[in-house]
Amino acid sequence: MTATGRYCFLETGTNCAEIKITRDQGLRLVTPREHSHGGSHVCLAHAAAWPIMRALIARGLSGDFRAPDILRFGFAPLYVSYADVWQAVETLREILATRAWDHPEYMSRRTVT
Repeated sequence: MTATGRYCFLETGTNCAEIKITRDQGLRLVTPREHSHGGSHVCLAHAAAWPIMRALIARGLSGDFRAPDILRFGFAPLYVSYADVWQAVETLREILATRAWDHPEYMSRRTVT
């Protein structure tokens, strides 16, 4: 499932490209592209990672924040489906495209996300 997650976050020229999560929205892949080096997480860096993760959580998605700027998503194949991955990517795309994360309720820092 991790490979599917990376695919949807990274590939272009496919159905996932229609979701259009790109570097021009401030995302940078941190997870190694080689599956054998990446484990079961996909990590993306963004300057506004904290409020973005808070906005994702408010929409029912599970992920976490790692200082200083990492969005971390776990992909356990026993209970995370391709549809779950697709929904997460689409929700992240919407949050970035509309800047839904840029609201006071998502800015305050807590001990954990």
